[in-house]
Parts: sequence; C-alpha cells; structure tokens
Amino acid sequence: MPDTNQERLATDLGAAMALLMRQLRAASPQGELTPTQRAVLGRIDTDGPATIAALARAELVRPQSMRVTVGSLEERGILSRSPHPTDGRQVVFSLTEEGRQTLTAVRQAKLNWLAVAIAERLTPQEQHTLATATGLMRRLMQP
Repeated sequence: MPDTNQERLATDLGAAMALLMRQLRAASPQGELTPTQRAVLGRIDTDGPATIAALARAELVRPQSMRVTVGSLEERGILSRSPHPTDGRQVVFSLTEEGRQTLTAVRQAKLNWLAVAIAERLTPQEQHTLATATGLMRRLMQP
C-alpha cells in the first residue's frame, strides 16, 4: 500500500504530465486539429489503415462520433478511404501524403518546443536529472 509521500508524488507527477501534454498540444502548428483528430492520425500512422468501428473502440468513443471526426479529416484531404480488403461492406481509412505531412509537422513542433524548453530552462545538471527521470518513467509504463 502506498504511503502519503508516494501518493503525493503520484498526484504531482500526474499533474505535471497533464501540464506537459497541454503545452505540447498548444505547441502544435495544426491548432485546428482536435485532440481526437490528432489521436486518430497517430493511431492510423502506427497501426495502419482502420475502420471507423476499430478507431471508435480504440479511442473509446461512439462510432457516430468517430464518423464525424474521420469525415472531417477526409474532407480536408488528410485521410482517404478504400474498400476493406476482406469485407466488402466496410471501408478503411488511411493517411494521405498531406496527412503524413500534417502529422510530421505536429510531432516536429512538439519536439522542437520541448527541446528548446529543456535547453533554455534547465541547467546541465537538471537535464541529467530529467534524463534519469525519463528512464524511471519508462520503467513505470512496463507491465
């Protein structure tokens, strides 16, 4: 059972991570993309083409909501549809070249913001501490 110090550390870490994620989202040049749209692009980039139903399950939203999200991305030329390879009743959505460029720009802007913040706001010793903490955080994520 965690003690009071561990509970406080967990609370502080969670709050710091939430602030970091908010700042990273704000650093994105694609401010018009919603968090759900960014998540869908990232998921398709990582997992490959997907149906609306699969995306909805993965993002824990209703299929109707995912249809709106995917439809918006398709209208903007970021996603394209094609027939499902084994089920003719379904379609799968993939990133277009514009979608890949958009996703790359979003990721690069976040990385640039964070690298500049680390360089400008942290001393070399603090940067070393952050590197150590990053390794510890990776260990926390392991099963």
